[in-house]
Amino acid sequence: MAKNGPRQEKPDPERMAILRSLPLEIKQQITGEEARAFLHNEELPESLLEKLKDYLVDEE
Repeated sequence: MAKNGPRQEKPDPERMAILRSLPLEIKQQITGEEARAFLHNEELPESLLEKLKDYLVDEE
């Protein structure tokens, strides 16, 4: 049974560094849910992709 509460696994340190390096005005717009998805390498919500569009690089 899944617990509702803090995650047990640790966030990706590289992703944590990326999140911390964003400009303050962007960080203030990111919700807790969006940050968790990013830090734990989950599918990113469209709302977060829109906020980060100027900072994302297409890997193709």
